[in-house]
Amino acid sequence: MAAAKKTTPRSEFRTGEHIVYPAHGVGKIVRLENQEVAGMKLELYVVAFEKDKMTLRVPVPKAKTVGMRKLADDATVDRALEIVRGRARIKRTMWSRRAQEYEAKINSGDLLSISEVVRDLFRSDAQPEQSYSERQLYEAALDRMSREIAAVAGISETEAVQRIQENLAKSPRRGAKTAVAEADADEAVEAEAEDEDQEEAA
Repeated sequence: MAAAKKTTPRSEFRTGEHIVYPAHGVGKIVRLENQEVAGMKLELYVVAFEKDKMTLRVPVPKAKTVGMRKLADDATVDRALEIVRGRARIKRTMWSRRAQEYEAKINSGDLLSISEVVRDLFRSDAQPEQSYSERQLYEAALDRMSREIAAVAGISETEAVQRIQENLAKSPRRGAKTAVAEADADEAVEAEAEDEDQEEAA
């Protein structure tokens, strides 16, 4: 009886396909490449991130492990836009801790998690301006979200940003006074934590 033929798993992603890589967002598989590493043949996806002018080589067997995924489907995009229309959910914790959580959500590569960051950090004209670090995180999340929506919908990133902003405009915004009060409360929490740190050091 002939030995069963060993089949090599076919790559899940195709050349020319847009994918999402958690740490870098939307990229395009430009080709499959074979390399020999330590005497072993390795098949690699060559992924180009055009906007960042960066190329990444991802071993085919590790693609799923590192979180590389196909673009979101239309239903997921609709859900992401629904999330940004919702009410911001700001945790009552120090900004440094919240910033870490936002960054983790952005780098998760998950469109719904990224849309939560966009929703929570968005500021309308009636609200106080964002701090520099808030603005940086908001823009990073907006950039990731718009790139994926643009790739899914076949529109430009500018059009995708407009679509997101139109949905943000429908969200129930906190008034300026409430937002100022919350900002003051945040500062008080941080000042209190700094006092505790100084007492411990003394």
